[in-house]
Amino acid sequence: MDDPVANNPFKHMPVKDLLSDDHFMREALREARKAFDDDEVPVGAVVVCEGHVIARAHNLTERLNDVTAHAEMQAITAAANHLGGKYLDQCSLYVTLEPCAMCAGALHWAQVGRLIYGADDEKRGFTKYSDHLLHPRTKVKKGVGSQASAQLLKDFFGSKRPARG
Repeated sequence: MDDPVANNPFKHMPVKDLLSDDHFMREALREARKAFDDDEVPVGAVVVCEGHVIARAHNLTERLNDVTAHAEMQAITAAANHLGGKYLDQCSLYVTLEPCAMCAGALHWAQVGRLIYGADDEKRGFTKYSDHLLHPRTKVKKGVGSQASAQLLKDFFGSKRPARG
């Protein structure tokens, strides 16, 4: 029988690295890649509570034919269901792209403890409208995994444009 400890790819990684913002953003990027593969805008999100991922989501707007099916909205709902309550004040949401105003409003109502996002969204990001859309106690960290997040979006939208020639 295989030894699960010996085969653990993270066995040499310090525990602090397993619980880092970079680690959880990589998990959100995995979700974004699922969206990319499903021909959805590649945005992914995870909700972390007490060092554990309790919800994973990616954009489903095309599949569900629902303009509100953003990764953040899906993740908030899944996390609230997991916890059995609507407030996420002890949780962190990691998302590959700066949330839009709609998602920032939902994060406000959920009272998310921390928001960590990758790439800035200069066209539709919530900070374009106001820095005060989130709950006043929500801590924000931006730019984590921003290059990988931005590249995935660039690749996705680049594949949608006709080749110039």
